[in-house]
Amino acid sequence: MRGEELAPARAGTARVTTAAAARAHVRAVVDACWNATARPAVERDIIDLLLVASELVANAVRHGGGLAGFEASPAADGIRLAVHDHSDVVPEAAYGPGALPAGHHGSGYGWPLIIRLARDISISPRPSGGKTISVFVPIRTDSGEAS
Repeated sequence: MRGEELAPARAGTARVTTAAAARAHVRAVVDACWNATARPAVERDIIDLLLVASELVANAVRHGGGLAGFEASPAADGIRLAVHDHSDVVPEAAYGPGALPAGHHGSGYGWPLIIRLARDISISPRPSGGKTISVFVPIRTDSGEAS
């Protein structure tokens, strides 16, 4: 990871410019909140979280006029992600059922995956223009219960 991709700004917030940097930051937040020995997180949940972070950032870069900010805030039972972009356009599939596209046409899998893996999805306009997409991804402890 290059230094310019991830520079901590404050707790939960990082200067993220790529999906890879978002994944690295989210992994660091999880590692800081879920102790590998006393309170281990379920690896499958972490993989889901990293996938959601990647898709949100990639969508902001590809479809949202660029990434304007990224936050990962821990809660007792998961991580809330907030991705800020420069576009006022709400993705067409944002509030859809999460159905995957019938055939592969090069895109269209991101939102269905986000809808399937995340909870509490909200999209709100930013005062300076653009929007914030906020989602919650649950993380269970290795015991199978919400942490």
